[in-house]
Amino acid sequence: MSNAPKTAYELAMERLRKKDADAGIVHESLSDEQRAAIAEVRQVAEARTAELKILHQSAMAAVFDPGERERLDTGHRADLQRVADDRERKIARIRESRG
Repeated sequence: MSNAPKTAYELAMERLRKKDADAGIVHESLSDEQRAAIAEVRQVAEARTAELKILHQSAMAAVFDPGERERLDTGHRADLQRVADDRERKIARIRESRG
C-alpha cells in the first residue's frame, strides 16, 4: 500500500461501503454475459433514441404551427422517456438474473 493520502472520493467510497456492509447490502460483480447483455441493451436504446431524434427533427421541419410543434415535442419527450424506462427495466432484469 502507498503512503499517499487518500482522496476525498476514496474516503467517501470507503464510508459508503462500510455503511452498506452495516446495512447488510452485498454487491455482487456482474458476469461477462451480464455485462455483454447490458452493453447490448444500452446500444439498442441509443440507436432507438437516435432514430427518434431524426424522425422528430424531420417532423418539426415540416410543421410551422406552434400548437402542433408543442404537441410533437411532447410526444417526442414521451417516446424518449419510454425508451429510457425500457432500457432501465431490461438492465435491472439482467442485474437480477444470476449468470
